Amino acid sequence: MPFVGLGLHILLALFCAVHVVRHGQQLYWLIILFSFPLLGSLVYLFVIILPHSRIERGAVRAVRAAGRAMDPGRELREARTAFDDTPTAQNQMRLAAALLAAGDAAEAARQYQSCLRGPFAKDLEIRLGAAHACLLSGQPAQALEHLASIRAEKPDFRAEPVALLTARALAGLDRDVEARAEFEAASERFGSVEVWAEYAIWALGRGDSATAQPLLARIDKVSARWNQLAKQLNEPVMRRLRAARKG
Repeated sequence: MPFVGLGLHILLALFCAVHVVRHGQQLYWLIILFSFPLLGSLVYLFVIILPHSRIERGAVRAVRAAGRAMDPGRELREARTAFDDTPTAQNQMRLAAALLAAGDAAEAARQYQSCLRGPFAKDLEIRLGAAHACLLSGQPAQALEHLASIRAEKPDFRAEPVALLTARALAGLDRDVEARAEFEAASERFGSVEVWAEYAIWALGRGDSATAQPLLARIDKVSARWNQLAKQLNEPVMRRLRAARKG
Protein backbone atom coordinates (compact mmCIF):
# COMPACT_ATOMS: atom_id res chain seq x y z
CA MET A 1 0.00 0.00 0.00
CA PRO A 2 2.79 2.54 0.75
CA PHE A 3 4.10 1.91 -2.79
CA VAL A 4 0.65 2.68 -4.25
CA GLY A 5 0.54 5.96 -2.33
CA LEU A 6 4.02 6.84 -3.48
CA GLY A 7 3.03 6.10 -7.07
CA LEU A 8 0.02 8.40 -6.86
CA HIS A 9 2.18 11.19 -5.50
CA ILE A 10 4.57 10.82 -8.42
CA LEU A 11 1.75 10.68 -10.98
CA LEU A 12 0.24 13.86 -9.53
CA ALA A 13 3.64 15.56 -9.67
CA LEU A 14 4.06 14.46 -13.30
CA PHE A 15 0.62 15.80 -14.17
CA CYS A 16 1.51 19.17 -12.65
CA ALA A 17 4.91 19.14 -14.36
CA VAL A 18 3.28 18.65 -17.75
CA HIS A 19 0.98 21.59 -16.95
CA VAL A 20 4.04 23.72 -16.07
CA VAL A 21 5.67 23.02 -19.43
CA ARG A 22 2.52 23.29 -21.58
CA HIS A 23 1.32 26.54 -20.01
CA GLY A 24 4.66 28.31 -19.76
CA GLN A 25 4.81 28.53 -15.97
CA GLN A 26 8.02 29.40 -14.16
CA LEU A 27 10.42 26.44 -14.27
CA TYR A 28 11.18 26.64 -10.55
CA TRP A 29 7.84 24.84 -10.12
CA LEU A 30 9.52 21.69 -11.50
CA ILE A 31 12.06 21.77 -8.69
CA ILE A 32 9.32 22.22 -6.11
CA LEU A 33 7.17 19.45 -7.61
CA PHE A 34 9.89 16.81 -7.60
CA SER A 35 11.55 17.87 -4.36
CA PHE A 36 8.22 17.70 -2.51
CA PRO A 37 5.95 15.52 -4.71
CA LEU A 38 2.76 15.64 -2.63
CA LEU A 39 3.05 19.03 -0.95
CA GLY A 40 4.42 20.69 -4.09
CA SER A 41 1.63 19.25 -6.23
CA LEU A 42 -1.08 20.39 -3.83
CA VAL A 43 0.38 23.89 -3.70
CA TYR A 44 0.56 24.01 -7.51
CA LEU A 45 -3.05 22.83 -7.83
CA PHE A 46 -4.39 25.50 -5.48
CA VAL A 47 -2.14 28.35 -6.62
CA ILE A 48 -1.97 27.81 -10.39
CA ILE A 49 -4.50 25.31 -11.76
CA LEU A 50 -7.68 25.85 -9.73
CA PRO A 51 -7.77 29.68 -9.97
CA HIS A 52 -8.05 29.30 -13.78
CA SER A 53 -10.35 26.29 -13.89
CA ARG A 54 -14.03 26.11 -14.79
CA ILE A 55 -14.78 24.84 -11.28
CA GLU A 56 -13.32 27.91 -9.62
CA ARG A 57 -14.90 30.29 -12.10
CA GLY A 58 -18.25 28.55 -11.63
CA ALA A 59 -18.00 28.99 -7.87
CA VAL A 60 -17.14 32.66 -8.26
CA ARG A 61 -20.06 33.15 -10.64
CA ALA A 62 -22.40 31.45 -8.17
CA VAL A 63 -21.30 33.70 -5.31
CA ARG A 64 -21.61 36.81 -7.47
CA ALA A 65 -25.04 35.76 -8.72
CA ALA A 66 -26.27 35.25 -5.16
CA GLY A 67 -24.90 38.64 -4.13
CA ARG A 68 -26.55 40.39 -7.08
CA ALA A 69 -29.88 38.71 -6.30
CA MET A 70 -29.83 39.98 -2.72
CA ASP A 71 -28.60 43.51 -3.53
CA PRO A 72 -28.14 44.17 -7.27
CA GLY A 73 -26.36 47.51 -6.90
CA ARG A 74 -24.16 46.77 -3.92
CA GLU A 75 -20.94 45.83 -5.72
CA LEU A 76 -21.06 48.87 -8.00
CA ARG A 77 -21.74 51.20 -5.07
CA GLU A 78 -18.90 49.75 -3.03
CA ALA A 79 -16.52 49.72 -6.01
CA ARG A 80 -17.29 53.35 -6.85
CA THR A 81 -16.84 54.42 -3.22
CA ALA A 82 -13.55 52.53 -2.94
CA PHE A 83 -12.22 54.15 -6.12
CA ASP A 84 -13.39 57.63 -5.09
CA ASP A 85 -11.72 57.25 -1.68
CA THR A 86 -8.56 55.54 -2.94
CA PRO A 87 -8.08 55.84 -6.71
CA THR A 88 -5.59 53.00 -7.09
CA ALA A 89 -5.26 50.80 -10.16
CA GLN A 90 -6.73 47.86 -8.24
CA ASN A 91 -9.82 49.85 -7.26
CA GLN A 92 -10.21 51.09 -10.81
CA MET A 93 -10.14 47.49 -12.07
CA ARG A 94 -12.81 46.58 -9.55
CA LEU A 95 -14.93 49.54 -10.65
CA ALA A 96 -14.57 48.60 -14.32
CA ALA A 97 -15.69 45.03 -13.62
CA ALA A 98 -18.64 46.26 -11.53
CA LEU A 99 -19.72 48.67 -14.27
CA LEU A 100 -19.58 45.89 -16.85
CA ALA A 101 -21.62 43.56 -14.64
CA ALA A 102 -24.15 46.37 -14.08
CA GLY A 103 -24.61 46.87 -17.82
CA ASP A 104 -22.73 50.15 -18.25
CA ALA A 105 -20.38 48.82 -20.92
CA ALA A 106 -19.33 52.22 -22.30
CA GLU A 107 -18.11 53.51 -18.94
CA ALA A 108 -16.56 50.11 -18.17
CA ALA A 109 -14.59 50.29 -21.43
CA ARG A 110 -13.28 53.74 -20.50
CA GLN A 111 -12.20 52.53 -17.07
CA TYR A 112 -10.51 49.43 -18.50
CA GLN A 113 -8.68 51.55 -21.10
CA SER A 114 -7.41 53.76 -18.31
CA CYS A 115 -6.19 50.69 -16.41
CA LEU A 116 -4.28 49.54 -19.48
CA ARG A 117 -2.34 52.80 -19.57
CA GLY A 118 -1.02 52.20 -16.06
CA PRO A 119 1.20 49.64 -14.31
CA PHE A 120 -1.16 46.81 -15.32
CA ALA A 121 -0.96 47.54 -19.04
CA LYS A 122 -0.01 43.94 -19.81
CA ASP A 123 -2.48 42.27 -17.47
CA LEU A 124 -4.41 39.73 -19.55
CA GLU A 125 -7.45 39.67 -17.28
CA ILE A 126 -7.84 43.44 -17.65
CA ARG A 127 -7.38 43.16 -21.41
CA LEU A 128 -10.09 40.50 -21.53
CA GLY A 129 -12.43 42.74 -19.53
CA ALA A 130 -11.64 45.61 -21.89
CA ALA A 131 -12.44 43.41 -24.88
CA HIS A 132 -15.79 42.42 -23.38
CA ALA A 133 -16.67 46.02 -22.53
CA CYS A 134 -15.65 47.25 -26.00
CA LEU A 135 -17.76 44.59 -27.66
CA LEU A 136 -20.86 45.39 -25.60
CA SER A 137 -20.42 49.13 -26.16
CA GLY A 138 -20.38 48.77 -29.94
CA GLN A 139 -16.62 48.77 -30.52
CA PRO A 140 -15.94 45.34 -32.08
CA ALA A 141 -12.72 46.44 -33.81
CA GLN A 142 -11.17 47.53 -30.50
CA ALA A 143 -12.41 44.34 -28.84
CA LEU A 144 -10.75 42.27 -31.55
CA GLU A 145 -7.46 44.11 -31.06
CA HIS A 146 -7.45 43.25 -27.34
CA LEU A 147 -8.34 39.62 -28.03
CA ALA A 148 -5.67 39.24 -30.70
CA SER A 149 -3.05 40.60 -28.30
CA ILE A 150 -4.14 38.09 -25.64
CA ARG A 151 -3.81 35.19 -28.03
CA ALA A 152 -0.46 36.43 -29.28
CA GLU A 153 0.93 36.64 -25.76
CA LYS A 154 -0.67 33.55 -24.20
CA PRO A 155 -2.78 31.39 -26.55
CA ASP A 156 -4.30 29.23 -23.79
CA PHE A 157 -5.36 32.09 -21.51
CA ARG A 158 -9.10 31.85 -20.74
CA ALA A 159 -9.49 30.07 -24.07
CA GLU A 160 -13.28 29.68 -24.06
CA PRO A 161 -14.28 33.30 -23.31
CA VAL A 162 -11.56 34.58 -25.63
CA ALA A 163 -12.87 32.37 -28.44
CA LEU A 164 -16.48 33.44 -27.89
CA LEU A 165 -15.67 37.14 -27.71
CA THR A 166 -13.50 36.81 -30.82
CA ALA A 167 -16.35 35.17 -32.73
CA ARG A 168 -18.80 37.85 -31.59
CA ALA A 169 -16.37 40.65 -32.48
CA LEU A 170 -15.85 39.19 -35.95
CA ALA A 171 -19.62 38.98 -36.35
CA GLY A 172 -19.91 42.60 -35.28
CA LEU A 173 -17.55 43.51 -38.09
CA ASP A 174 -19.60 41.44 -40.59
CA ARG A 175 -16.69 39.04 -41.07
CA ASP A 176 -19.13 36.15 -41.09
CA VAL A 177 -16.89 33.47 -42.61
CA GLU A 178 -14.30 34.00 -39.88
CA ALA A 179 -16.99 34.28 -37.20
CA ARG A 180 -18.49 30.94 -38.24
CA ALA A 181 -15.08 29.28 -38.17
CA GLU A 182 -14.44 30.66 -34.69
CA PHE A 183 -17.84 29.49 -33.42
CA GLU A 184 -17.31 26.04 -34.96
CA ALA A 185 -13.89 25.67 -33.38
CA ALA A 186 -15.20 26.76 -29.98
CA SER A 187 -18.14 24.35 -30.24
CA GLU A 188 -15.86 21.43 -31.06
CA ARG A 189 -13.30 22.31 -28.40
CA PHE A 190 -15.50 23.31 -25.46
CA GLY A 191 -18.99 21.97 -26.17
CA SER A 192 -20.63 24.11 -23.49
CA VAL A 193 -24.15 25.52 -23.45
CA GLU A 194 -22.74 29.04 -23.51
CA VAL A 195 -20.84 28.29 -26.73
CA TRP A 196 -23.87 26.65 -28.34
CA ALA A 197 -26.10 29.55 -27.27
CA GLU A 198 -23.79 32.22 -28.66
CA TYR A 199 -23.41 30.28 -31.90
CA ALA A 200 -27.18 29.84 -32.15
CA ILE A 201 -27.79 33.54 -31.46
CA TRP A 202 -25.42 34.42 -34.30
CA ALA A 203 -26.98 31.87 -36.66
CA LEU A 204 -30.54 33.02 -35.90
CA GLY A 205 -29.50 36.60 -36.52
CA ARG A 206 -28.23 35.55 -39.95
CA GLY A 207 -31.38 33.57 -40.74
CA ASP A 208 -29.35 30.36 -40.78
CA SER A 209 -31.84 27.89 -39.30
CA ALA A 210 -29.87 24.90 -40.58
CA THR A 211 -27.05 25.80 -38.22
CA ALA A 212 -29.25 27.05 -35.39
CA GLN A 213 -31.72 24.17 -35.03
CA PRO A 214 -29.25 21.40 -34.00
CA LEU A 215 -27.68 23.80 -31.50
CA LEU A 216 -31.07 24.70 -30.04
CA ALA A 217 -31.98 21.03 -29.70
CA ARG A 218 -28.79 20.39 -27.71
CA ILE A 219 -29.41 23.42 -25.51
CA ASP A 220 -33.02 22.42 -24.80
CA LYS A 221 -31.96 18.88 -23.89
CA VAL A 222 -29.26 20.01 -21.45
CA SER A 223 -31.13 22.96 -19.93
CA ALA A 224 -34.15 20.77 -19.16
CA ARG A 225 -32.01 19.10 -16.47
CA TRP A 226 -30.72 22.30 -14.87
CA ASN A 227 -31.35 23.06 -11.21
CA GLN A 228 -32.24 26.56 -10.04
CA LEU A 229 -28.62 27.62 -9.58
CA ALA A 230 -27.64 26.49 -13.08
CA LYS A 231 -30.60 28.42 -14.50
CA GLN A 232 -29.54 31.54 -12.62
CA LEU A 233 -25.91 31.30 -13.73
CA ASN A 234 -26.88 30.88 -17.38
CA GLU A 235 -29.73 33.40 -17.40
CA PRO A 236 -27.86 36.25 -19.19
CA VAL A 237 -27.04 34.23 -22.30
CA MET A 238 -30.34 32.35 -22.20
CA ARG A 239 -32.25 35.64 -22.08
CA ARG A 240 -30.47 36.76 -25.24
CA LEU A 241 -31.15 33.40 -26.83
CA ARG A 242 -34.88 33.63 -26.07
CA ALA A 243 -34.95 37.07 -27.69
CA ALA A 244 -33.13 35.71 -30.75
CA ARG A 245 -35.61 32.84 -31.07
CA LYS A 246 -38.53 35.24 -30.97
CA GLY A 247 -36.94 37.59 -33.49
